[in-house]
Amino acid sequence: MTGRLPGAGERPLVKICGVRRPEDAALAAELGADLIGLNFYPPSPRSLDVERDRTVLGEIAAASGTVPLAGVFVGERPERVEEIAAVAGLDLVQLHGDEGPEVASRFGGRAIKVFRRDSLPEPEELARYEGVWGFLFDVPAMAGRDPGGTGMSWEYEMLAALASDRPVLVAGGIRPGNARRALEASGADGIDVCSGIESAPGAKDPECMRRLFEEVRHGTP
Repeated sequence: MTGRLPGAGERPLVKICGVRRPEDAALAAELGADLIGLNFYPPSPRSLDVERDRTVLGEIAAASGTVPLAGVFVGERPERVEEIAAVAGLDLVQLHGDEGPEVASRFGGRAIKVFRRDSLPEPEELARYEGVWGFLFDVPAMAGRDPGGTGMSWEYEMLAALASDRPVLVAGGIRPGNARRALEASGADGIDVCSGIESAPGAKDPECMRRLFEEVRHGTP
């Protein structure tokens, strides 16, 4: 583990996802990111291969310092997730597919369960994910869209009715200019940002990233 995992109720959390370059991880850490996300979903243009990119993964981990690393997985075998997590030094595993409570429970407090629906899960369903670190809510999945993230905005207000004692992150179309609104409208503990601060898939734009943190931490876009 690289550092202490943040909890619910702390300052607005910022997760910078889809990081492929050590320099982007270093800047995210310098600006105060709470989590850094690495994509291990092969169809994604931001995907990292744990064998081919082992050197890069080591450089990213070093550049991240004490910022915890979260790996994005979509329908991957739990055994493979564990293997990748060990090699890449992941602190959290983000489950974007149809993984149910049984799979999530294998990872305990290291799991982030992702929901992509037109409606909120019932409290009883959330309770079945006992022990996970937290939840992430993204725009509902659509045909032809990357299940690892769409980059599309949605009705963030829907999340305001959610009750959870674990961290809740909101994702989907968040960028400088709407990050603060997404936080306030959703009532989430934090945001997950990927394409909204990129110049190309997997290449973060330093100025956009700085503007994002300025907006979230100080309320100025």
